[in-house]
Amino acid sequence: MTHIIILEIGIAVLLVALVGLLANRLRFSVIPFFIVIGMLLGNEKCPTFITYLLSQIHSPSLTADFNLVWSFFTFTESKPFIEFMGRLGVLFLLFYLGLEFSVGRLVKSGKSIVTGGTLYVLINFVSGLFIGWLMDLPFKELMVLCGLMTSSSTAIVAKVLTDLKRTANAETEVIMGMIMFDDLFIAMHISFLSGLILTGGTSFIAVAGTSLLALGFILAFLIFGRKLIPSIDRLLQDKSSELFILIIFSLLFVIAGFSEIIHVAEAIGALMAGLVFADSKYIKKIEAMVLPYKDFFGAMFFFSFGLSIDIYSLGGAMGWAAVAAIVTILGNVASGYFAARFSKLKPRTSFDIGFTLSARGEFSIIMANIGKAGGLLPVIQSFVVVYVLILSIVSPLLTKESRNIWNGLFGKDAPPSKPQKTLSDLEASVKENS
Repeated sequence: MTHIIILEIGIAVLLVALVGLLANRLRFSVIPFFIVIGMLLGNEKCPTFITYLLSQIHSPSLTADFNLVWSFFTFTESKPFIEFMGRLGVLFLLFYLGLEFSVGRLVKSGKSIVTGGTLYVLINFVSGLFIGWLMDLPFKELMVLCGLMTSSSTAIVAKVLTDLKRTANAETEVIMGMIMFDDLFIAMHISFLSGLILTGGTSFIAVAGTSLLALGFILAFLIFGRKLIPSIDRLLQDKSSELFILIIFSLLFVIAGFSEIIHVAEAIGALMAGLVFADSKYIKKIEAMVLPYKDFFGAMFFFSFGLSIDIYSLGGAMGWAAVAAIVTILGNVASGYFAARFSKLKPRTSFDIGFTLSARGEFSIIMANIGKAGGLLPVIQSFVVVYVLILSIVSPLLTKESRNIWNGLFGKDAPPSKPQKTLSDLEASVKENS
């Protein structure tokens, strides 16, 4: 049946494009649409209601024809290749994220990163500990849960701010500072999870050693990688587009592959590569070349994640995921309040900050996949699906209506009152004009 692989991949890409068009028409984030279409089609059994309808028709030939057609939508033959495309999607997403931030920008962001970001991470990490304690999870599962509840979706946040035309607002700088700090924390946490779960380490010394190795790799890469940028720029100088992209991609894959060998998640290697290349004088050309690959393989990443989920196994996690989503929104509004206060912004911007940062997406899925690769409890996979779907849909809606929600709860801000002129002021004004 290998002769149908290309056809199945074509069907998969077509479906992803169609649901993407639907999401744009509805002005929604495309991420939940990609995940849902994968979940609906990735199961070998067709939906229960269709099976029931076919049984009522009593037509064996029709049932056989439908099962033949449905087999093309289960992607049985092409699923390993689609999963590999999803892995590439992770690399391009994280590499592009690194290109957007750069080490220099991280250093210059200062107060908005340290104060707001620290509070954001603490509140959300503690929320994860609370939900994990209520679910009575083992330690490894608990650490995965804390990580995926702490990681905001940079992709959704950036898209929401752009769609709502809020990129020039004062609170946007605070939001980006907080999310940059969160991304750095998540990079460290993924390295910790890699040592805890993927290497099979059980003792504290083994896990700490692997985590320190990962931290050392990241710091060394950031320090020495920046020193190599002038040499890389000379290598890229006056190269054809073909050679230019081959050099960039070869370095990206080698760095990500090497990081995986030393038990640092390949996604973190890609992120570090992006942070270093962000200081290149060819940054605009690199971004322009990488963007189409990021968009295409990123879409396939979310679709392949949906394919890996058994839609009939989500029931047990729905209640906990809903509770966790509510806790996340409340915690993010609290962190938004403190961030707005530290940055001397108006109190109403706390809703803008908190609702915007509540979106969850790519990083949560990456950490859930680490848990799956390490053989952790299946409830983590089910939990993250429902949790990401809820927040990737609700967060943009809340962000869009944040001003109306604030006005409904606390009333509109009173317009600044004009100072009333006294009689002496009027007399002085008349004398000046006469």
